[in-house]
Amino acid sequence: MLELTGEAQSYLLPTESRPRVSVGLQVTSQPKKVTFVTLLADETIHPRYEEALKHVEREFGKHHPMFINGRQVLAGGEFEVHSPVDSSILLGYFQKGNAEFARKALEAANEHFAAWSSRPWKERVQLIRKAADVLEKRQFHLAALMTYEVAKNRYEAIAEVNEAVDFLNYYARLMEENEGYVRRMERIVPGEDSKSVLRPYGAWAVISPFNFPLSLATTMIAGALIAGNTVVFKPTSEAPFTGLKLYEALVEAGIPGGVINYVTGPGSAFGAEFASNPMVAGIAFTGSRDVGMQLYRDFVVKQPYPKPFIAEMGSKNPAIVTSKADLDKAAEGVVRSAFGYDGQKCSATSRVYVERGVREDFLKILKSKVEKVAVVGDPRQKSTFVGPVIDETAFRKYQRAVEQARKEGKILVGGEVPKMSLPKGYYVTPTVVYGLPPDHRLMKEELFVPLVAVDEVSSLDEALERANKTEFGLTAGVFTKDKGEQGEFFEKIRFGVVYANRKGGATTGAWPGAQPFGGWKGSGATGKGAGGPYYLLQFMHEQAQTVVGDS
Repeated sequence: MLELTGEAQSYLLPTESRPRVSVGLQVTSQPKKVTFVTLLADETIHPRYEEALKHVEREFGKHHPMFINGRQVLAGGEFEVHSPVDSSILLGYFQKGNAEFARKALEAANEHFAAWSSRPWKERVQLIRKAADVLEKRQFHLAALMTYEVAKNRYEAIAEVNEAVDFLNYYARLMEENEGYVRRMERIVPGEDSKSVLRPYGAWAVISPFNFPLSLATTMIAGALIAGNTVVFKPTSEAPFTGLKLYEALVEAGIPGGVINYVTGPGSAFGAEFASNPMVAGIAFTGSRDVGMQLYRDFVVKQPYPKPFIAEMGSKNPAIVTSKADLDKAAEGVVRSAFGYDGQKCSATSRVYVERGVREDFLKILKSKVEKVAVVGDPRQKSTFVGPVIDETAFRKYQRAVEQARKEGKILVGGEVPKMSLPKGYYVTPTVVYGLPPDHRLMKEELFVPLVAVDEVSSLDEALERANKTEFGLTAGVFTKDKGEQGEFFEKIRFGVVYANRKGGATTGAWPGAQPFGGWKGSGATGKGAGGPYYLLQFMHEQAQTVVGDS
């Protein structure tokens, strides 16, 4: 295994990550900016994480139930989950649930709705904060589990646990700041007292993805629960183990079984039931655009009346580099954003538009940086930057994209399967391609692999036109020292989360309370981002209450 030194080390934990940790991972009450250097200064984090790796291995190979109405439930069939780090590692057996179990879970969630929604909002806030404490205490164990289950390196995994903690605490703070979303209104008629009250809908279906199996599941579940809704939680079949640990943390914090229910199995069976069952009050979904749009269409058609649908559905995220950019900063931002977690972030930079006059210099710097940091290996190892992609489907998609780039464009760096000895996983090299036509599919389609395509433009205006020419609209970035160009970018770009000169990640790094994370167009259904001030509003509807006194 190669050892990273100097510049390469700094890429292991992007500086834009803001986990609630400081040197030694001592928890503080407010988020603090953390760099790899501060973590490297305290080697105690590594023994603690590595001990957690050994501890979590003791849980492998077991059979796990679903939990409906607080009780263990077996489906009569199971599916195996193997580690993408090494496919010979059997993580466990999980229940192969179907529509019948979705209905049972929805029945339980509806039965518990009245009692949960009538609890004072301050009590719900207290329980959500307790859940944050539980996750915080288990951060190394959860991080180690995510390394095994979805192949995140230790820095990405530890940061994700702390992001989940911050989602919980941020939403608790929002409820307090808004006093439970009860607001006194104007008195128009003498003797009338009116107020606006936001109230929960009912039982929500929450469907989470593999790439952020803890933090994205947490934000959706927490949003529903703290508002007074109940939840049926269906994690992706690639990461049911992390989902189970989240369920256990919520129950340990005091959230009753039945208020939160945990089900596993094929997504198609659950999706069809959630879309059509009238007991579903709303759906919160994070995943691919194709699956999300099909679920949305079915939900609109099959429900008896309009109901809320919250979705984040990926993107094809652009970064723009103008002639007035700091090219070193731009290249570093692209590398961090394109190849962090192997390009499997919905916010990952996947296309770059570089102004013609600086294209060659930018490509040289970019190539140099990729070569320095593109250490592919076992994500359990301290030195690893890029681990395996999640499964064979992603591996084949990467191979097809590279083959097409070789035929119809050029490979700047990467484009290979590593030749070094690695575990039995789907390992690929970070890849930069260029010279493709502007409308080439690799410039348009979301791949979710560590491959970024670079294109040349004549001006910022042309870059903005090409960047916006997509059905997606999640994250985007620009690199320029010119304030006017920065302003033009923010005014004209049609994406929901946008950055200027983000060395820590050209298009990545949103954090609860700092950058609300939500997409426009085909990347999102509501335009109100997770971790932002308007997110909780989506889980409640308004009731205007008026009391008339004696005249």
